[in-house]
Amino acid sequence: TISQNSPRKLRRSDFELASFRHSDNGIAVWQLVNTLVPTAALWWLIPKVAHGWAGLTLLPILALLVLLSARSFSLMHDCGHGTLFCNPWLNRIAGFGLGCLNAIPQYPWSRGHAFHHKHNGNWQMYRGPSNLLTKKAYQELSPKQQWIYRFIRHPLMLFPGGFFYLIIRPRLQLILGLYEFLTAIVVQLWQGAWRHPGSWWSWIAAFKSSHWYTAGEAVDLFLNNLVVVCSWWLMAGWMGAGLFWVSYSIVMTFSAAIFICIFVVQHNFKGSYAHGSDDWNYLQAAISGSSNLILPPLLNWFSADIAFHSVHHLCERIPNYRLRQCHEENLSLLGDCHYLKLSDIPSCFHYNIWDQQANELIPAQKVA
Repeated sequence: TISQNSPRKLRRSDFELASFRHSDNGIAVWQLVNTLVPTAALWWLIPKVAHGWAGLTLLPILALLVLLSARSFSLMHDCGHGTLFCNPWLNRIAGFGLGCLNAIPQYPWSRGHAFHHKHNGNWQMYRGPSNLLTKKAYQELSPKQQWIYRFIRHPLMLFPGGFFYLIIRPRLQLILGLYEFLTAIVVQLWQGAWRHPGSWWSWIAAFKSSHWYTAGEAVDLFLNNLVVVCSWWLMAGWMGAGLFWVSYSIVMTFSAAIFICIFVVQHNFKGSYAHGSDDWNYLQAAISGSSNLILPPLLNWFSADIAFHSVHHLCERIPNYRLRQCHEENLSLLGDCHYLKLSDIPSCFHYNIWDQQANELIPAQKVA
């Protein structure tokens, strides 16, 4: 029986977390092997079965690639937290490679994700991947604008949104960021910076674009795009451009839809903790502002146990392969956690407005 402890009466030290924080390089390597080897094998199979009656097997192959892509994203997520491997450089290298596999720059993504962890449940600071409006801001929109707001947050928009998120957005960020960078250089030269060449490097290193925040993010964004675009060219040349882009677009679109969906439903749901900065509580947000998904064992494997989300927010330093055990160890303290079944997922997308006065998420349709 789960005891009904109130998060306000609990302290973080009441939870047994430290013993689950240690990473294991052996487990990490095995997770990469059992993810990347089947991924490579399935891509190798696609051009061999894409013609004639054998083409009927293409759909299950693509379905498996979608799930493996979602798993590789979850492993990349662990690398961003520095938990998949013991060594920070191994996490950095593996994270970069997994980011290239998923066509997304891992380092900038992980820094943005760290901001989410720092402010989870504080909807004044972070309003989820779809940037939810407050009730007051929504009421100030015109009826047409309200309809557009609801439309772009409909569950079906996960698919075009997923394609944009992985295929287009990182390329667009690089192009627009480089445009800002080159424009800034022209302005600097026009203002006489050419007279002081010794200061150029420090200025370049300090440059901040609206599409990256540090020089490290800019380098990761550039290298990721270089590797990804080259891999597209090589794969299209090997498989044929048509077959590659159809297969690749399906895999990326559906896998992005899956992990964006998981992220949304683990924070947007009825009764989710949704406070502002003044009365925000980290512990309460971790327990009551993060749902735990009840998934079949196979889906838990493909999602790398991210379904055990409350303990992940209690301690982001716990690697994915210890989340389940940590959750079970602390079960008696997790009485106020929310548990969602697969059938509950569609309803979560209705909670798309933050009511600041009531400190809760509400459906836009109920806003007068």
